[in-house]
Amino acid sequence: MDFERIKEKLAILADAAKYDVSCSSSGSNRKGKKGELGNAAFSGICHSFTEDGRCISLLKILLTNHCIYDCVYCVSRRSNDIQRVAFSVQEVVDLTINFYRRNYIEGLFLSSGVFKDPDTTMERLVRVAKKLRLEEHFNGYIHLKTIPGASDILIHEAGLYADRLSINLEIPTKEGLKLLAPEKDHKQMLVPMQQVKNELAITALEKKKFKHTPKFAPAGQTTQMIIGATDETDQKIISVANYMYNKFQLKRVYYSGYVPVLTDNRLPSLQSQVPIVRENRLYQADWLMRYYGFDSQEILTPEQPFLDLEIDPKLAWALRNQHLFPVDVNTAPRELLLRIPGVGVHSVEKILLARTFQKLTVYSLKQIGVVLSRAKYFITCSGSTPLAGTMDSLSLRRLLIKNIRSKHNALFTGQLSFDFPETIKTSTP
Repeated sequence: MDFERIKEKLAILADAAKYDVSCSSSGSNRKGKKGELGNAAFSGICHSFTEDGRCISLLKILLTNHCIYDCVYCVSRRSNDIQRVAFSVQEVVDLTINFYRRNYIEGLFLSSGVFKDPDTTMERLVRVAKKLRLEEHFNGYIHLKTIPGASDILIHEAGLYADRLSINLEIPTKEGLKLLAPEKDHKQMLVPMQQVKNELAITALEKKKFKHTPKFAPAGQTTQMIIGATDETDQKIISVANYMYNKFQLKRVYYSGYVPVLTDNRLPSLQSQVPIVRENRLYQADWLMRYYGFDSQEILTPEQPFLDLEIDPKLAWALRNQHLFPVDVNTAPRELLLRIPGVGVHSVEKILLARTFQKLTVYSLKQIGVVLSRAKYFITCSGSTPLAGTMDSLSLRRLLIKNIRSKHNALFTGQLSFDFPETIKTSTP
C-alpha cells in the first residue's frame, strides 16, 4: 500500500466532506459480538467537534470528489479546478478498520461525489459497507449517503448494512435548487426518502412476526439543507423541515450554513458568511417542533419570517403571547408547561411527578432544574408573587437579553458559579 498516496487522498477527501454536518449519534442497537469488531449500541457515538462546530468523531470522508454535476454551491462541482482523487473500496475498508483499532474513530460516515452515474457510485458505497460487515465483521456505526437516482435494489441493500441512511435535500426549495443545481430536482431526492420510509415500516411490521428479521437502517434516515446559499426565509426553511418530518418520519433535519468557497453571481459574495447563531436558532426551532409540540406556523409567520438572533425562538414566542401567562406550574397541563421559557422536557416530567406529592415552590423548581432567570417572568407557584404582566414585552425582552449577556460574560470570564441548570445540561430553549 502506498501510504503517502493514501495520506494525500485522505487529506483531500476528508476536507471535502466537512461541509456535510449530518453525522450524529447512531441511535442504533447493533451490539458487539465475541470475535467481531466494534459496536453501535444505544449509547450512540461519542463526538468531538472542530472550532466551527463540525463533527469529527467518525471517519468522515468522500469516496471520491469526482462529480458529474455542476452545483454552484459545491466545492466538488464539475467545473471547479481542484485536484480530483478517489479511494478504492478496499482502501476505505482498511482505513476504517485501522482507525477504529487505534481508537481514532467509532464509525464511518461515507459520502461521495457522483462519478459516471448514480448506480455506479451507490454500488461502491454499498460494497464498502458490505465488506466491513461481512468480511471484517465490523459492528461499529456506519452512515451512508444515498445517491439520488440510484436503483431501489441498491438503496435496499445499503439499508441492510448501514445503521443510518441520508439523502441531502441540499437547497430547501425547488426554485433555489433549480437556480444553483439545474441538473437536479427535488423529486429525484424525495423518491428514495419515500422508499427508505416504506422499508423501515415493513421491517418494523416483520419484526413483530419474525424475531430474526434483518435490520434495515436501524438509526433511520436524515437529510440536510444548506442555509444562506439562496434567499429562503427561516419560516420557509422550518416549514420545509416540518413537512419532511411529517412526510418521511426523518430522525433529523440538519441545517448547514453556506460556507462561501466559490465565486459566482448566483451565490453570496465570498465576504459573506451565514452567522453561526442563525444555524443555532434553526436547530432550536427544530427542537420546538420535535419535542415541545410547536407547529412551524407558531414559531414564525409571514409578517415575521426570520428568527430572532438575540433570543431563542421559545422565548420569542412567549413574549409575543404574554396573554397566556402566568402559568401555574401546580395545575397547568403538560402541553402548556412545555411552552414556558426555561423549562425543558425533562423538567416538565419532573414537575408532573413532583406535584402529585407536594405543592411546588420556587425552591422546588430550582431543585428540579428550571432556569428561573427566565421562567420566573412566565409562571406562578406556591408562595410566589407572579412577575408576569408586570412589564410590557419590549421592556421584558430588554431585561432578559441583558441577563443572558451578563451570564455569558460571566461564563467566559470565569466568574459564573455553576449550579448546573438545565440550559447547561440539555440546552433548554
